[in-house]
Amino acid sequence: MSEIASGDLGPWLSPDDLAMVRRKVPILYIDALPVRVDSHGDLEEIGLLLRATAAGTISRALVSGRVLFHETIREALARHLEKDLGPMALPRLPVSPVPYAVGEYFPTPGSPFYDPRQHAVSLAYVVPVVGDCRPSHDTLELTWLTPAEALTPEVIGDLSEGHASLLRQALAHLGRLR
Repeated sequence: MSEIASGDLGPWLSPDDLAMVRRKVPILYIDALPVRVDSHGDLEEIGLLLRATAAGTISRALVSGRVLFHETIREALARHLEKDLGPMALPRLPVSPVPYAVGEYFPTPGSPFYDPRQHAVSLAYVVPVVGDCRPSHDTLELTWLTPAEALTPEVIGDLSEGHASLLRQALAHLGRLR
């Protein structure tokens, strides 16, 4: 297996090596729910991504991605938030790397957190953003919703890969689950 060069955040495993590791070792991920808060820190809106999947479907999702070799959780959060929301999103990263939830993804159909590629563990965070979000890469759109709008059956049904559960847990964590 090839490691990344010191300081390089590029792919640290070849695609073949990553596929082999995914079959044998749990992979660490982060999930982040972008939020807008008022001047008192009270939740106003949550941001959900609209993405095209490899299977050709469209679904909603939280910001999500792998933690790379020799990368801190804060660095991974910053990298994925910038990749999905753009460089001017200006996220307010948590001071503490303690997540509000842990998602355990399994390659077993019917699992609450399902990922057909691998066994993965995801640390989930709520991250306020104060800047201008401009989705990029495979993100088609960022939709800002009130907590009530986000919990509608249509939105919950569009969420992918266990993200509906993480959304509910985030709103419960923030005291906003109805």
